[in-house]
Amino acid sequence: MVALRCQSLVGAGGRALFSLSRTRALRPSPLQTSCQCLQLHLFPRRSRFVAFCCETSVIAPVQPRKIFMENSIHISTLEEKIFDTLKAVLIHFELKTQLRVAGGWVRDKLLGKESHDIDIALEDMHGKSFCERVNEYLMSINEETKHYCVIQSNPDQSKHLETARMKVFGVEIDFVNLRAENYAEESRIPTMKFGSAKEDAYRRDLTINSLFYNINTGLIEDFTGRGLSDLRNGVIATPLPPKTTFLDDPLRVLRAIRFAARFNYKIQEELKVAAMDVDVGTALEKKVSPERVGVEIDLMMTGADPVRAIQELIDVNIFWIILRLPQELEDEITDSVKRSCLGALIAMMKVLAVFGPDKLTTDQRRLALYSALFLPFKSFKVTEKKRQVPLTHSLIKHSLKLKTHDALMVTQIHEAADEFNHIWKVLFDEENGNINNSNQGARDWELTSRSEKMIRAGFWMGNIKELWRVALVLHALLDVITCTDLGDTEVKQRAGKCLAAEAAIMELGLEDIWNVKPLLDGKKIMSALGLEKGIPGMKEWQNHVRKWQLCHMTATAEECYEWLKDEYQHKRQSPLKMEELSVHIP
Repeated sequence: MVALRCQSLVGAGGRALFSLSRTRALRPSPLQTSCQCLQLHLFPRRSRFVAFCCETSVIAPVQPRKIFMENSIHISTLEEKIFDTLKAVLIHFELKTQLRVAGGWVRDKLLGKESHDIDIALEDMHGKSFCERVNEYLMSINEETKHYCVIQSNPDQSKHLETARMKVFGVEIDFVNLRAENYAEESRIPTMKFGSAKEDAYRRDLTINSLFYNINTGLIEDFTGRGLSDLRNGVIATPLPPKTTFLDDPLRVLRAIRFAARFNYKIQEELKVAAMDVDVGTALEKKVSPERVGVEIDLMMTGADPVRAIQELIDVNIFWIILRLPQELEDEITDSVKRSCLGALIAMMKVLAVFGPDKLTTDQRRLALYSALFLPFKSFKVTEKKRQVPLTHSLIKHSLKLKTHDALMVTQIHEAADEFNHIWKVLFDEENGNINNSNQGARDWELTSRSEKMIRAGFWMGNIKELWRVALVLHALLDVITCTDLGDTEVKQRAGKCLAAEAAIMELGLEDIWNVKPLLDGKKIMSALGLEKGIPGMKEWQNHVRKWQLCHMTATAEECYEWLKDEYQHKRQSPLKMEELSVHIP
């Protein structure tokens, strides 16, 4: 193989003068051939050049796919201000440190995407020390200093570096030193030391995240020799052998899968094999905190292809390791139930696509996908602190360490989806007056078909609130455990059922009923009842007022107050007890 060494001279006016020289033929090894090259690309600003400095290597063949990639990085005005300030710090203190933007920012910029995820890698300083220098410099020019915080390392959980975080011109920037590692025998916790940019690049999670942009020189640096080619060809690979990279930080298995799903890149086969290694699975279970796992899973669920991400996790036998299903349910949660989790997620994505994904906010869509993923676990309970709680709640709160609110909302969506069976029958007159027949003391305004719909659907909507569309769609998937492969016709039928229910709810004017304030608060209710303090049946009276308001949407507070006074007198004279008069609310 012939290696070309490209040298350049920059002439007046920013013109580049090139000279190419053919060097000796290199004899490739059976596994790897390397070459040195320097490619210059005109930078759009300042008529200067940004160079790609590469040490390329050819590895086992991976099926390539061409990706659109920029030839250079466009630095925005804000980024230029940030970088100029950081360079001014170097000049002011006569520091020899090379400042490099690492990883994701470089990757995204080359893919033509904007990024505010600026991580600065320092050649011979800790992040905290550099942040202190930044503030000293700002003081010297009579500028306001910036607050910074330090995030400590935690080697036991594979977080090996201390990070300093500071806002510069409103952009949050992480500062961390370049690293090299030494491992003692029988230990997977490394001894950290300052390293070169090349050593640091090889310790990164993926080749596409191992690129640097050198702020001092304006160069894009590819020290692994594979970052640019893997980015261009759509390949997910690790700089070092995958098992070495994963044992360094087992969370990188999840990151590899997340980026593959995000960019629709091909995962290198060697990486998949390493991800399935027993040692890697054990390290992931023991070394990585649920909080870090939860962050990755959440990014997958809000990413471009959640189905592929979960499918890949299952394929490499990682998904059930990170979920940590309780031993007490091992016999009950069969392989069939586990397979249904992915099937339910696929079904949710398909039905949502027809129902209208734009009808949900980003967070509502996220909760919809979690509710589908864990739908097969809906009926399972687990013991926590001597009480039974839904398994779904436990997995979200403890295995993934997401917010308690998320666990509550997904559980509530499951419950609301079950309850919608009754709401559907009322909305489409399939209950044949079931409420009326059981409501012996109901008044005339409660006995119409529309009143039944308003009351039943209104109370359901009031409980589930803005997640009602999510619960409605999930209701269409309740049998997904026995029907995991939905064809196009069935998807349209289920989505059509959701659209019909949505239209019925909106025709009743209930789409945001939970935002409608009660006409009477607790004090007004007690006043209408002639009471100075609450009574044991106060909740029933509040519900009765809610029912009346749902059936009289245009009524005023004064009209409701007068009705309640009359109602109280009517019920006092009735031989029936209050609880016997109340409409059943599921």
